Amino acid sequence: MKQLALGVRLRADAIFDSFWPGMNGEVVAALRTFSVAPLWLWGPTGTGKTHLLQSVCAAAGEAAAYFPLAQSFALPPEALAGFETTRVLCIDDVDAVAGDLAWEKALFRLYNAAAELRTRLIFAAASPPRQRNWRLDDWRSRAAACTVYQLHELDDDGRIEALRLRAAQRGLQLPYETSEYLLKRMPRDLRSLFEILDHLDEASLEAQRRLTIPFIRDALEKHARIKS
Repeated sequence: MKQLALGVRLRADAIFDSFWPGMNGEVVAALRTFSVAPLWLWGPTGTGKTHLLQSVCAAAGEAAAYFPLAQSFALPPEALAGFETTRVLCIDDVDAVAGDLAWEKALFRLYNAAAELRTRLIFAAASPPRQRNWRLDDWRSRAAACTVYQLHELDDDGRIEALRLRAAQRGLQLPYETSEYLLKRMPRDLRSLFEILDHLDEASLEAQRRLTIPFIRDALEKHARIKS
């Protein structure tokens, strides 16, 4: 069992091999190479920040911890204490505590302790560290000292390849033209597309049918009628 913060479980599909990099190949390569230099990933929702952090933890196994600050904000900042002793620590949604002096002090202490222990620290946020309204100057300087990587959204070809990769890992054959059909008619964000793929996977198993365009059209129409 991997060491995880707050009982949060890693998603089983959150591994490097299930992430379509698109323009983010350099970021993925940096994450797959162990280094004690702190990293800061930033990008809008849907670019895969959480997926990549959990992939790092999955690769490191029991030596890693994943701490999602957006889910932990109700806890006292002391909840971070002790995680600097892990070999790899991934802190998600770090910008969720921007402006909270107590949490920023906890992050500052964690950063310094991790540096002494040579713990690998990886942060993820919606924006670069210099663009946040931090209250604690000491933490602002530590955050700014991280190696910063921007995660770019996938273009349409990238979304199609990400869909096909997710399908292949589930044992599904998703032809390119079928992926195009989905992309033209469904919400374009990956989270929505993956949810639709989950539904289609269940429908294809139940009907013992392949994911052809006619089958997908019928399955989605049926799904829409049930939801309405």
